[in-house]
Amino acid sequence: MTDRTTLLQEVAQALRDNGLASAVTALVGGGIALLASATRKAFTNDAMLARLDRELIAERNRVDRQRAEDRKGDADRLERIEADIRAMRDLMFEAFQRGRTD
Repeated sequence: MTDRTTLLQEVAQALRDNGLASAVTALVGGGIALLASATRKAFTNDAMLARLDRELIAERNRVDRQRAEDRKGDADRLERIEADIRAMRDLMFEAFQRGRTD
């Protein structure tokens, strides 16, 4: 057989060796260990959620900055296009005026 024993076997052995008080102590100790494990896991999950929130805020800020830069670039490009259209319109108007006076 194996040298390893299960929790139930250990509790049964403690009950046989030391009576009910020892078994209750072992059961309470196991319960406290279980609560400690659950509490640690809960705090770990909270820390992970807080870290994910920080990362999400940083990513949103990065995307917002990128959008602002893209909007500025689009506005500059639109301004250049409009200036080119005005210049072309003025050039065509001048050419049309010269053509009529000749």
